Amino acid sequence: MDNAVGSTAHTAPFDWRDLYLQALFEPQRDRMHARITEAERALLRRERELFAESNARIEREALTNAIHALYALRACLGLENHAAAA
Repeated sequence: MDNAVGSTAHTAPFDWRDLYLQALFEPQRDRMHARITEAERALLRRERELFAESNARIEREALTNAIHALYALRACLGLENHAAAA
């Protein structure tokens, strides 16, 4: 199940979660790097969208936790660790 990231100007609140879970549970190691990068881009895009919203604290915390988890996953898999440019 591949999702296209970047096809719309705004990320729906739950799109990043789907991509995040796909990255965490991708069974094929050769696809992990692409999945993680795709999820990172969606997370960072959503984080920028929420920047000015004062009532989005819970989702911002979830985004931060997800980003840290993806960085940890990259490190555990020995994948290059760089900031994903959206």
